[in-house]
Amino acid sequence: MIRKEVSPVWVPGPLIIGAGPSGLAVSACLKKRGVPSLILEKDDCLASLWKLKTYDRLRLHLPKMFCELPYMNFPSDFPAYPTKQQFISYLEDYAKRFSIEPMFGHEVRWAKYDRSLGLWEVEANESKFLCRWIIVATGENAVPVVPEIASMSNFGGRLMHTSVYKNGADFRGSKVLVVGSGNSGMEVSLDLCNSGAQVSLVVRDKLHILPREIFGISTFALSMRLLKWFPVCLVDRFLLLCSRMILGDTGKIGIKRPEFGPFHLKNTTGKTPVLDVGAVAKIRSREVKVVCGIRRFTAKGVEFVNGEVHDFDSVILATGYRTNVTSWLKDGNFFSQKDGYPKNPFPNNWKGEDGMYSVGFTRRGLFGASFDAQRVAEDIARQWKSQTKHLHLDLIGY
Repeated sequence: MIRKEVSPVWVPGPLIIGAGPSGLAVSACLKKRGVPSLILEKDDCLASLWKLKTYDRLRLHLPKMFCELPYMNFPSDFPAYPTKQQFISYLEDYAKRFSIEPMFGHEVRWAKYDRSLGLWEVEANESKFLCRWIIVATGENAVPVVPEIASMSNFGGRLMHTSVYKNGADFRGSKVLVVGSGNSGMEVSLDLCNSGAQVSLVVRDKLHILPREIFGISTFALSMRLLKWFPVCLVDRFLLLCSRMILGDTGKIGIKRPEFGPFHLKNTTGKTPVLDVGAVAKIRSREVKVVCGIRRFTAKGVEFVNGEVHDFDSVILATGYRTNVTSWLKDGNFFSQKDGYPKNPFPNNWKGEDGMYSVGFTRRGLFGASFDAQRVAEDIARQWKSQTKHLHLDLIGY
């Protein structure tokens, strides 16, 4: 069947890809500066990761003051760590306040820069768009990561990624193996344990676990204050001392710490420390059992790298997400083909060439996305206002 050629739609302002927090933030920042924009979103709702792919007990890991988008505070009656549903309602209110109306159900197939026109061409579903500026706001967590483990297809039990896990109600009394020991793995293990499941947690690598609060103050907030006055090495030592006082020696419960401190690792590798919300106590009481890495799956469970074989009713992969930018962006200069992040690290990650921008690829969560949004909007607004005459194209016969 011959595909009918579609006339492209001219977008006078920036074209934003993704209607999550990053896309909403940069759209609002542009609007505050008098620059119109259009958001394309592949799903049928805004903040689809939060709405469709997160578990029920999820809360913001950082205090709300560090998670606010530009120009709008959280409601005063929200707790310090808002729930998933509270955050979703905040994003919906944010979109209403700034009259942001994304085009839902438009998944970008490809985007490329046409040097002869000096414009970006973007195809999404059956539509084509032309624009001078393109802003990638699809986020760091676009696609679930499913590791390749030997004989995984032979497992006869329930196998799922945390992107489809909601709560532990259906796992009561069953033996569950959680693969992955980041924030999601720890929280899902805690949720399963509280729901009456028999939980084992795979911890392959060394990692830092910190208490969410120290002396009643957010660990993150306290760290930000200290880093203004002291070098990273001293702040890391302080955090590890406090962590040992509050959580004890995690090495004794099977979780060894890296040689370098948590903020040193965050700055050099982007690896985020786990903020404990109760999982360590469950591990210490052996209600959650720490196990080593998996060698292969069996029909009824797994064989671990130490040779032990155990049966499990379910296996939940808390193995994180990755970006999907390189699958559709036909430009190899700005984003790395290796990890899907901008090649230039934060704080120089937000601007590429030929009108290419990114928001939310900082490895610094919502705080980093807001930082990007302001800088991107300021830069585009300067170009927008400096034009004495905006570009107009006659697309007839294009």
